[in-house]
Amino acid sequence: MASLRVVMQWREGTVEQVRGRWPGAVEYAVRLAPDGAELVRALAYTALVGEPQVGDRVLLNASALLRGLGTGGLAFIVAAPDRLPADPEAPEGHIVKARYTPQQQMFMAVDEQDSPHHDVMTGPLAASGDLQGMPVVVADLHSALPAVLAGIRLDRPQARVVYLMTDGGALPLAFSRNVATLAEQGWLAGTVTVGQAYGGQHEAVTLHSGLLAARHVLAADIAIVIQGPGNVGTGTAWGYTGVAAGEALNAVGTLGGRGIAALRVSDADARERHRGISHHSTTAYGRICLVSADVPLPADRSEFGLLVAEQAHAMVRSAQGALRVREVDADGLDPALRAVPVRLSTMGRSLDEDHAAFLYSAAAGRYAARLLES
Repeated sequence: MASLRVVMQWREGTVEQVRGRWPGAVEYAVRLAPDGAELVRALAYTALVGEPQVGDRVLLNASALLRGLGTGGLAFIVAAPDRLPADPEAPEGHIVKARYTPQQQMFMAVDEQDSPHHDVMTGPLAASGDLQGMPVVVADLHSALPAVLAGIRLDRPQARVVYLMTDGGALPLAFSRNVATLAEQGWLAGTVTVGQAYGGQHEAVTLHSGLLAARHVLAADIAIVIQGPGNVGTGTAWGYTGVAAGEALNAVGTLGGRGIAALRVSDADARERHRGISHHSTTAYGRICLVSADVPLPADRSEFGLLVAEQAHAMVRSAQGALRVREVDADGLDPALRAVPVRLSTMGRSLDEDHAAFLYSAAAGRYAARLLES
């Protein structure tokens, strides 16, 4: 039998400095062995490996760092073998995530039998799969999250908004500094991690049960569904994790929610397939979504705005589901985006470098907020 190919690149190092911390994660400067010539950024998830201290020996997964990846381009601390964390005092839950990997974990899922919320999840509304018409904004890239929230808060600052992180990108919610800051600032009423993603305020086995928990356990007025940071794409028609956006709209429609498709657009991306409306959106929403959903467009009579409108209407005409283009007043969206308490960045581009990318996400948020008034 042929031997299996090694795909993970291991390194050993010594913690030299704490570079930053946020809920669930600490970033370190680690000096690599054996010669100590290289200092690298390394991230530790405290729920997995505890909190290494300066001087500790650590084992690293350096694969993404050594290959020069973008979002995941840093080392991850796998263990501090001389300072193992203590066992949790009272382990609860039986739902395993990151299943059958060396770092699999067990959680109390909101939908499992021993959950304190099991009665709600088996009650008439959740058990029948009724979101009661709750608006649910679905987007492809994690970078859309703060922009969607900006649009919501512009008109409905008191709305209870719950973020559901799917497992197309990062699995640990703690990887997202944006989520940590937005929750700290009160912009999110709660978080739910679904599928193999983990680390939210609540865990859910599926997106369907996660949506129902957002509505009936966390009392969400609006939910936002987006994968974690670090989406995967191959440049092919179907080989990207954003296809899950279409599947998310199907879940929303099945459960009686109001699906809102936030378009991925760009007037700065040099790749033709992402010019105007990205093929990620036209495939996910136009080909995979099989239910009714709204597609908000900010009122924009510029050449770019007219291009996107033309593309959106073409997508609607050929869609498998019943998509509807909805024009949204753009007044106030730009100031709202500039007031977001996190740095806006998508594919390495700032708000001013790719303004449309954030504007269209904010328009989707505003549209969701205005549905609460109807």
